[in-house]
Amino acid sequence: MTNRIAAAGTPNTEKEIDRMTTDPQTDPNARKRKRRGLFIPVSTGAVVLLFLVAFGVTIIDEGHVGIVKRWGKAVAQLDPGFHFIVPVADSIEKIEVRQRKNVEELRAATENQLPITASVSINWTVNRESAMDLFIAYGGLDQFEARILDPKLRSAAKAALSKFPADRLIRNRQDAVAAIMSNMTAELEIFPVTINSPQIENIELPPQYAEAVLEKERSRENAEREKHALERQRLIALQAVNSAEANARAKRIEAEAEAFRVTTEAAAEAEAIRLVTGQLARSPRYIELTRAKRWNGVLPTTVLDDGATPLLSLK
Repeated sequence: MTNRIAAAGTPNTEKEIDRMTTDPQTDPNARKRKRRGLFIPVSTGAVVLLFLVAFGVTIIDEGHVGIVKRWGKAVAQLDPGFHFIVPVADSIEKIEVRQRKNVEELRAATENQLPITASVSINWTVNRESAMDLFIAYGGLDQFEARILDPKLRSAAKAALSKFPADRLIRNRQDAVAAIMSNMTAELEIFPVTINSPQIENIELPPQYAEAVLEKERSRENAEREKHALERQRLIALQAVNSAEANARAKRIEAEAEAFRVTTEAAAEAEAIRLVTGQLARSPRYIELTRAKRWNGVLPTTVLDDGATPLLSLK
């Protein structure tokens, strides 16, 4: 009997054993194994998503463009912003398209064969639409600067500085700067860049020549001051002459006016005398008529005889 009961409570087949080990009601670990089985594909999807986010997108900053390299070959150019790329296969090389500045220290000779040391700079910009061509041809900005831009800047600056004497370079560098600009524009015409503005930052002359140039400049400035003083004196003298001539003209005009007045008055007086004389010739009593016109209505207070002796006084 005991053996029969034991036989009844014990699974007799492998199928019954499998059912008991996979049934959550008979095996407590079966539920945990089921959850682990569901977690595996979820975890795999999360890892794939993180991989795509980490390696399948790129961001290009403003002022740059991105060159897409697929297995090392440049295949596309990206503008600033967010972009999707092929993970693992694609990589991004960023090219700056803002204005850049390069400075070169160089030794050169002036027109009069004076050795100088100059610091020359150039502002330049990569053409945005041709950035990929520059990358394919030169491999990036550093290589372009080292292999093309800097050597051409040195040669262009030396050629320009050799056309001007040292004193002219000290007084006015703009002509030399214009010559450098012309040389650089011609040298880089076939390259995908734009030259903006070169500058001569500094020029160092040999000490003894620098002192000679300074002395020459001082002499020139003194001569300019003397010239200015002489010109000022000339202007003062000219002003005095003009003032004297103006006074003489004024006096002459005044004398002419006075002479005209005297002449006019004399002519008027002569004409009056002529008229009076003619009137007396026609009428002897014209004098009495003139006296009557001038009489103020007051009788004389003294009567004179022919000898001018008073005969009667009415006072």
